[in-house]
Amino acid sequence: QVQFVESGGGLVQPGGSLRLSCAASGSIFSIYSMGWYRQASGKQRELVARISSSGSTNYAESVKGRFTISRDNAKKTVYLQMNSLKAEDTAVYYCNNYPARLGVWGQGTLVTVSS
Repeated sequence: QVQFVESGGGLVQPGGSLRLSCAASGSIFSIYSMGWYRQASGKQRELVARISSSGSTNYAESVKGRFTISRDNAKKTVYLQMNSLKAEDTAVYYCNNYPARLGVWGQGTLVTVSS
């Protein structure tokens, strides 16, 4: 059974940085595209960044140039480096396959950007 465990969130000031990690289990990690998603309070979950099995990346316009997604297939882990954080980046961040496996969401990790 596929599971995702996110970590690395916290409180950070505007302009700061955080690195999120997501450990996957229960699947052949290396062959799947992975994505980072986020859900702000009162809003729908949205795709932030994705990375293919070969390492090709794609970003939402709102985070392009500030966020970097990467993966370590040996560790079955995907990362999201977030720089120049803004208040509007405040959300619960989740990882999942891309496209997402419905019903297989982890608990997420909360990122709060505030002074």
